[in-house]
Amino acid sequence: MENSSAERKQQLALDIADGNDPSDAAKNPDGRTKLQGLFKQLSLLDRYLYVWIFIVMAVSIIFGYYVKGVKKAFQVAEITSVSLPIAIGLWVMMYPVLCKVQYEILGGVLRQAGSLKTISLSVVLNWVVGPALMTGLAWATLPDLPDFRTGVILVGIARCIAMVLIWNDLAKGDADYCAILVAINSILQIILFTPVALLYLKVVSRGKGFHVSSWTVAKSVLLFLGVPLAAGVLTRLILMNAFGRKWYESKFLRFIGPWALIGLLYTIFVMFSIQAHQIVDNIGHVVRVAVPLLLYFGILFFGSLGICRWLKVPYPLMVTQCFTAASNNFELAIAVAVGSFGIDSTQALAATIGPLIEVPVLLLFVYIVGFFQRKGPSV
Repeated sequence: MENSSAERKQQLALDIADGNDPSDAAKNPDGRTKLQGLFKQLSLLDRYLYVWIFIVMAVSIIFGYYVKGVKKAFQVAEITSVSLPIAIGLWVMMYPVLCKVQYEILGGVLRQAGSLKTISLSVVLNWVVGPALMTGLAWATLPDLPDFRTGVILVGIARCIAMVLIWNDLAKGDADYCAILVAINSILQIILFTPVALLYLKVVSRGKGFHVSSWTVAKSVLLFLGVPLAAGVLTRLILMNAFGRKWYESKFLRFIGPWALIGLLYTIFVMFSIQAHQIVDNIGHVVRVAVPLLLYFGILFFGSLGICRWLKVPYPLMVTQCFTAASNNFELAIAVAVGSFGIDSTQALAATIGPLIEVPVLLLFVYIVGFFQRKGPSV
């Protein structure tokens, strides 16, 4: 259902990857002109997204550190231990993406040959490999920092149900499969988060002080996925029936499209402003906590990529699989850490470092996977 603008963006990513080869440029003297024309057709926000994200991250940390009362102002109201401004940003970020999903064909997608294999692979990567990998890396790199280790393990257990929609959309993954995998992870999160967390934090790590109920997890899923999902489904149903598919896809989706990236930048600003003092005052520990996170994102993403290429998974499904496996639900990890250990705890700080590392790393992965779209029939 991608419109011509989305197709131009996808072609642009491919042209950029090929344009780095001087021999290609020599063979195609008109390539540079074509690339420049496509580049100009992108919005300013899309064109320099990686620049805006790094600028917003830097500005938010400086702003939160030097401007008094920022943390208190942003935390004036909370939902399940998450700042209301962050919750609003997440809703704005996810709403346009969820409006794009073709809910009317999801039943057919599930019945397609190979869907069971795709879903089974996702479940294994998310609920078997991911938590075990993060626990192992946390113990290997943070043996002397048990509280930070606990926060890192919480990040690994909380499977992504929000940001993955953005990364998948930017990388031109399969939006319909992504919606299915997000829905499955949401259900499994309610069922499995508490027992898996107890396994790795209390049994494996022999930790203390961890308390979380299934209702806490369910509230997080309902609020941060259920609200924008319901809005997306109702919007698509009502507007397509009222104005038709052509108007909906060519006018409405184009109008709300930029909201997703604006919501992403806003969420980053609020989140890092709130934690600015914690990040700056504990910069040494932040750097150490970044090590298992970087290893985790890299191993899980490229491991999933290798498995998908070996299985000859088509590019859109491969992208969806990789980002679903490597992304994490930082909202839930932060909410559980705050609820169990307190808002100023080192466990909560470690959970907050998760998105500090995840956002730029997965944005880099968005650009990297574009390269693989040229690599043979399997991708």
